[in-house]
Amino acid sequence: MSDLVDEDFARLVESLRYCVLLHDATSKDILWANRAACELLEFTVEELKPLKAPDMSAQEQRYRRSIGRQWLQDAVDDGVAITEWAYRAKSGRTVLTEAIAVRVELTQRTVVMVQFRDIEHEAMMRNDLVRTEATLTRTEARMAAFLRNMDEGIVVLDDEHVVTYASDAAATLVGVDVVELTGVRFTEFCHPGASRRAVEDMLTRTAIDGDAKGMRYEVDLPNGGRRWFAGSAQHIEIEDDLRGSLVLFHDVTDHVTTEQDHARDAQYLNYLARYNAMGDMAMAIAHELAQPLAAATNFIAATQHRLASRESVQGDLALGLIHARKQLDRANRIVHSLREYVTQLEESHQQCDLNDVVEDCRYFVDLRASSHGVRVEYRYDPSPVEVVCERVLTGQVVLNLCFNAIDEMATWPEDQRTVTVSTRTVGDLGFVTVSDTGKGISHMPDARIFDGAFTDKATGHGIGLALSHRIVTRQGGTISARENTPRGAVFEFGLPRPT
Repeated sequence: MSDLVDEDFARLVESLRYCVLLHDATSKDILWANRAACELLEFTVEELKPLKAPDMSAQEQRYRRSIGRQWLQDAVDDGVAITEWAYRAKSGRTVLTEAIAVRVELTQRTVVMVQFRDIEHEAMMRNDLVRTEATLTRTEARMAAFLRNMDEGIVVLDDEHVVTYASDAAATLVGVDVVELTGVRFTEFCHPGASRRAVEDMLTRTAIDGDAKGMRYEVDLPNGGRRWFAGSAQHIEIEDDLRGSLVLFHDVTDHVTTEQDHARDAQYLNYLARYNAMGDMAMAIAHELAQPLAAATNFIAATQHRLASRESVQGDLALGLIHARKQLDRANRIVHSLREYVTQLEESHQQCDLNDVVEDCRYFVDLRASSHGVRVEYRYDPSPVEVVCERVLTGQVVLNLCFNAIDEMATWPEDQRTVTVSTRTVGDLGFVTVSDTGKGISHMPDARIFDGAFTDKATGHGIGLALSHRIVTRQGGTISARENTPRGAVFEFGLPRPT
């Protein structure tokens, strides 16, 4: 270095990007500043020399003149002193710096060389980092508290379905400690059989397509009990260190138990319905079979009478036997339908057209009407009136309503003996309406028309309308009675249309 002269050293100092100020060790006055210091502080060397600490420092208390002088004195006493100092530039701009004061023994005097650099940006970054760390710490604490207090369990599984993370709630739900849950295949906690297979299948499908999958499964607890859980699984891949399935689950045992109770209740109610239907069948046998069997008996008796009197011809015998066979066939269909009705109510339902049901009954209605001198008018809806019902029993309702109307009109003058049967569709129901122009229903107690306890027929059982009401309502339909205009009664029932 012998080839360097004093002028070279001066140039080297001037070229430093660090700011340099020289202070007298005794008076602390500024003796000199390099170019970087002058540019940062916006003063020339001559302008800096007379300035004191208050003239070129921030106004905060921690940058008071006494503190600055003490810092320089510490450098004189100890050789080095480091601080953060906020200088104030000529424009008033405050610059936070990292400053190092070093005692230097020169030939003629002792000086303090202050080296400083702008750390405003670094300080802002440092403050941001501190705030971020504080926020992360606070968020982590809140998340931990949230996980501790939530009812839903969370586990992370690797590709082999082994638990790599488990929340406290997850461990509590399955009845073990977190340590016991971690490192174990999650499916080992599932009840062997359908539950375990369902969870394994769900986790496999989640890994294949990445979509979230829902599941419900049963878990065997260490205490010997069982609980039902429902949840979802989502495939995750976070950077290179976290890959597998995120599973969230919660206890649904009470819900499943309620579902099972409802299923048992429904089964029991269905049993009671069939049991009660046996009573209906007994009433129906007494009520419905009485009519076709009586008619068949009359036809056979008439045939026997003609044979005894030898007045019959072959055609009359054949006609009587045909009528008797039809009545017996009708009785057979009633018995068959009632047997199905009692055995399994819902399985006997079918989709049919009420126009066809009424048409099936027309022969028997007309037969009854002709014997009483009553005229029956049929007004079918031009479109099919599709409903879901038990066809034969629904036909029995049609016959009951029509026979009641015919029996009523049989007591009126012949020219007034008219019964009208019509079909129509209104909203979600298909209707059959039977109306007459008799004395109406005002003489009947409103609440007792369909309860089986009231009849105005001398030989009536009082159960025709009650049985009709049960048949219709058990099929999800409605049945009603109202006064006709200007007189008479209107009986109408509606059954649900196919969905």
